[in-house]
Amino acid sequence: MAPGMLGRPVTISGLGTYLPASEIANAELPASLDTSDEWITQRTGIRSRRVAPVGVSASDLGVPAARAALSGAGLEPEKIDLVICATISPDNLMPATAARIAHEVGALNAGSCDLSAGCTGFVYALAMASGLVASGLREHVLVVGAEVISRILDWSDRGTAVLFGDGSGAVVVSPADGAGRILGFDLGSDGSGADLLSIPAGGSRMPATHETVTARQHYLHMNGREVYRFATRVISESAHRVLDRCGRAVDEIDLFVPHQANLRIIEAASARLGVAPDRVCTNLQRYGNTSCASIPLCLTEAEESGRLKTGDLVLLMGFGAGLTWGACLMEWSGSRR
Repeated sequence: MAPGMLGRPVTISGLGTYLPASEIANAELPASLDTSDEWITQRTGIRSRRVAPVGVSASDLGVPAARAALSGAGLEPEKIDLVICATISPDNLMPATAARIAHEVGALNAGSCDLSAGCTGFVYALAMASGLVASGLREHVLVVGAEVISRILDWSDRGTAVLFGDGSGAVVVSPADGAGRILGFDLGSDGSGADLLSIPAGGSRMPATHETVTARQHYLHMNGREVYRFATRVISESAHRVLDRCGRAVDEIDLFVPHQANLRIIEAASARLGVAPDRVCTNLQRYGNTSCASIPLCLTEAEESGRLKTGDLVLLMGFGAGLTWGACLMEWSGSRR
């Protein structure tokens, strides 16, 4: 049993993703943004992103990803005990998007809840699921990262509109019955930076009014400079903490899967951590920042391409609104597809 992990060993037993078909390249973005493919690529690494059709919600993207993860795990939906949806773009403030996903996939015996931790949400949800399975309170937990961020973007704000994309990814967390297991987590937050990345209006702090709508306070707002400084610092610090707790070293990492926010952030943080570029997984070039979906999207692509092998040491790293961060270290077992 790895240091810091209580109870029985657990693993990711199934993976799944789903992306909208519509792809928007940088050159196709609205002219009102006063930007260019060169400007966006140089500053972010992003070349295109997916955007969901009108009327499609986060749960609509989450359902096919969840079904694919169940198939990968070789499980019928009735075997799922809990569905957790990590998202910054839920269908509604209430009910939970996870409840809709659980119903649509046929997880009739499952509880459901949403988890809000900004773009770190997937790692937080994975930690919650791992703890429940490790303790024996639950046998199989479905974790879904589902985002339709295009609905919460101010398409007149170049600082945010060019960064994000829609998509979903899901995993099933189950008891480990062979090689590979989740080793440990590092989770943290700093609420002093809460206003650096937020949707200011629409909650109890700033209820919706004519004025908040006029001021465009219901869209995502970000202080990009400060978020960059935060992310490049916290990624290395959090990664070292989880490695130390699990008795592992940076040079043992076979694959580093960071949240896909910005290529500059990933490159700077990877260099600071000491992970070689060929061990870093990125896909934001094609999908942009898909928030809670970005890590499972990367994991699934890495497995499907043969980049992940059983026993590989994998480091997941999320960071985002809150401000929050979360690292997960695991030995890869692969899905059971």
